[in-house]
Amino acid sequence: MKKITFLILTLFSSTFIFAEISPLEKEALIKLNESTNGSKWKNKWNLEGSVSNWYGVKIIGDKVISIDLTNNNLKGELPLELGNLIYLQKLKLTRNFITGPIPSTIGNLKELKMLNIAFNKLSGKIPVTIGDLDSLVMLELFMNQLSGELPSEIGKLKELKKLSLYNNEISGTIPASIYEMQSLRILLLNSNKLTGELKKEVANLTLLETFSLFDNNMHGQVPLDIENLSKLKEMNISYNLFSGIVSKKLAKLDTLNMTMINEEGLAIALPVKADKNSALASGE
Repeated sequence: MKKITFLILTLFSSTFIFAEISPLEKEALIKLNESTNGSKWKNKWNLEGSVSNWYGVKIIGDKVISIDLTNNNLKGELPLELGNLIYLQKLKLTRNFITGPIPSTIGNLKELKMLNIAFNKLSGKIPVTIGDLDSLVMLELFMNQLSGELPSEIGKLKELKKLSLYNNEISGTIPASIYEMQSLRILLLNSNKLTGELKKEVANLTLLETFSLFDNNMHGQVPLDIENLSKLKEMNISYNLFSGIVSKKLAKLDTLNMTMINEEGLAIALPVKADKNSALASGE
């Protein structure tokens, strides 16, 4: 009797582990394969075989929870059906040749904690639905060709610790909502086309450790409130159009010592005042 019970439990457990994923999830995976030239991937999927054996796909129970196809020669656009992978917690497609926009259906992935599509050829705007990813901790879209303004909806990501969007063509001002993202540890917006002023509300990002606005078109006075970011270890806001006087502490904190571009296109260092109050008075 004990042997029979053990056999039944073993069969039940095996069935649970290798249970087939839902038709919608399987369709999404097949569409991803088809739309990114799966026949030319470095590590190919056998679409006739079990999904549990497909490279880079992790399944728990009957749910796809992770896809990692880093450096796998994906070429083409991401399909709308990607939004059917509603249990996905990790999507990593870095270092491929993915083109076109980020599908708006990305906002369906409510369980997603990591989204990394860096080092590709994505274009178009970041969809506003990105703000629906309530569980997101890391958002990495750097080294692409994304354009347009940053959607203010990004500020809804209350769990986000890392926002890395550098080396794109993002324009416009930094949305006020980003200054309210108190969970942020890393904020990398360098090498874009951002304009406007850096607001003093940047001091709200009290957990910020790394901050870069290097190589943009931002202007105005550098807010001395940055000095209140006690956890800040690395900062680079040089090669913008910032003007005025900065404190000695801020100049030291910046990687390039507050080297800016003036109206003639020449690199200049902002004047430094050793006394914080003097710098503030001059800035006012």
